[in-house]
Amino acid sequence: MNRHKVTDTAVQQMRARVAELGRLMFDRHLTDAAGGNISARVGDVVCMSPRFSGSRRQWHLSPDDVLVVDLEGNVLEGTGGTSRESNVHFKLHREFGAYGTGVIHAHARNVLVFAAMGLSMPPVLEANLKFGEVKCIEYAPAHSQELAELVAAALRGQESRIVKQAAGVIAPWHGIFLIGKDIEAAFDAVERFDTNAYCILMAQQALGGRDLLAEQRAALDAAVARWAGR
Repeated sequence: MNRHKVTDTAVQQMRARVAELGRLMFDRHLTDAAGGNISARVGDVVCMSPRFSGSRRQWHLSPDDVLVVDLEGNVLEGTGGTSRESNVHFKLHREFGAYGTGVIHAHARNVLVFAAMGLSMPPVLEANLKFGEVKCIEYAPAHSQELAELVAAALRGQESRIVKQAAGVIAPWHGIFLIGKDIEAAFDAVERFDTNAYCILMAQQALGGRDLLAEQRAALDAAVARWAGR
């Protein structure tokens, strides 16, 4: 590996941005101390949050804490181990690298309810229509290669969504995984997913479990179709 690629200004700027976004995610309840991880590819290296970013550092990362790794997982700069979900990160960077460069795994507070229930999440806001239904995949243990394969399989066919902004899946009893066209788009998508989840949960609570949102989803689809036909 050419060391210039590690010390390149763009790489160092991305290390700082990964650190900043991790703290933002934690502060905005888009992930928690128990987990979550962020990676962003710059050229042929990846800037990745280190292991235990939440549990031991509460997402108080400096740019130097963010690892620089190659696509085989070798640490080129930074200290500490790679994320325990690095299998998913590397799988997505290798397979979907032509479409996006930002990968996030998050324990977003409202999306975790869907994960706990093993439910897919339909879009109920116009801002989320472009993502389609966020599917809940089959179970595989955290940190496993099997989980990486299931996440990648569920994202195949959604390449156009990645190019446009992002595509994601829910891992049951675990959290959300997504890849965006860049790390900014990925972060934006995490918050949109969580806001969408919040709206569903609050509506269900207010309506005593009655799924009025099913009617609203149909109304939203009809409204969009009417405008598309103009």
